Amino acid sequence: MTKLTFRRPDDWHVHFRDGDMMRTVVPFTARAFGRAIIMPNLTPPVTTAAMAQAYRERIMACVPQGVSFTPLMTCYLTDHTDPADLVAGHKAGIFTAAKLYPAHATTNSAHGVTSVDHIMPVLEAMAEHGIPLLTHGEVTRQEVDIFDREARFAEEILDPLLQRLPTLRVVMEHITTEEGASLVRANKERMGATITPQHLLYNRNALFQGGLRPHMYCLPILKREKHRLALRKAATGGEPCFFLGTDTAPHLRHLKEADCGCAGVFSAPVAVAAYLKVFAEENALDKFEGFASLNGPRFYGLAPNEERVTYEQRSGRIAEEIEVGTQGKLVALFAGEPAPWVEVA
Repeated sequence: MTKLTFRRPDDWHVHFRDGDMMRTVVPFTARAFGRAIIMPNLTPPVTTAAMAQAYRERIMACVPQGVSFTPLMTCYLTDHTDPADLVAGHKAGIFTAAKLYPAHATTNSAHGVTSVDHIMPVLEAMAEHGIPLLTHGEVTRQEVDIFDREARFAEEILDPLLQRLPTLRVVMEHITTEEGASLVRANKERMGATITPQHLLYNRNALFQGGLRPHMYCLPILKREKHRLALRKAATGGEPCFFLGTDTAPHLRHLKEADCGCAGVFSAPVAVAAYLKVFAEENALDKFEGFASLNGPRFYGLAPNEERVTYEQRSGRIAEEIEVGTQGKLVALFAGEPAPWVEVA
């Protein structure tokens, strides 16, 4: 199969940043996807409904004319989150979900939650009102190996939380391990998981091929080959609890190629093509629409997009760099390489 038509997909995990960066990256996502879950880890973070509403308006101002795109906003949870504001923001249609960043787990997570116990009133309110909890699933204790952080989070924090709050709906975002996929399957009636293109395409060897590869560094970090294979099975197997979420995370080139480089893979310009490459390799293109266009809306209680798009398996060159105003340049996934699939209609 060299051509595939399917409902326009949604991206259930996106970082847009703000300012010039936001103006540069929003069009890539808006042209490819009908909706996107927007991460709230700005500086300062998006912690109130008023801040989320203002951020949504800034995003919409960056959507190209004639493009139909809906940003779905999230609340950044802190130890001091007001449950009433979160619930009111959800009822008003401002918040779609709330995001749990363990403190210091990833980019701009210094204000994150230091202990789940500190936000139990918030989580109880979310369970009562049907507000999904989106988790960056890693523990951050110094003694835990960075390659084990997700498995430990699933065992030590998320599984007990699911038992403590049996009506809480949870998305384990950007899963990277066999253990993460197994926990989601075991709780598939109320759990979902997003999977990124980089964790389907690469294992941790990609970080060190011929030298240190800073543009392949992301958090959660790339894992062993057995985990990559487990994720490919989850994504392409037709299970409704797994869906598309790129975790596209732009950082300027000079900040990636630094003594202390930033974590994140900027995949928005080639996201759909990257996923299609995986599904084609797995002989599972018949399962692609479910993963990309149906499973996410089903979890969030939304109708799938009606618009159809067509992609063709042929090469389209990807730019080596993308200018970000006067700030610097971005390097995207597949930079300088042929894109394996191209949208043709």
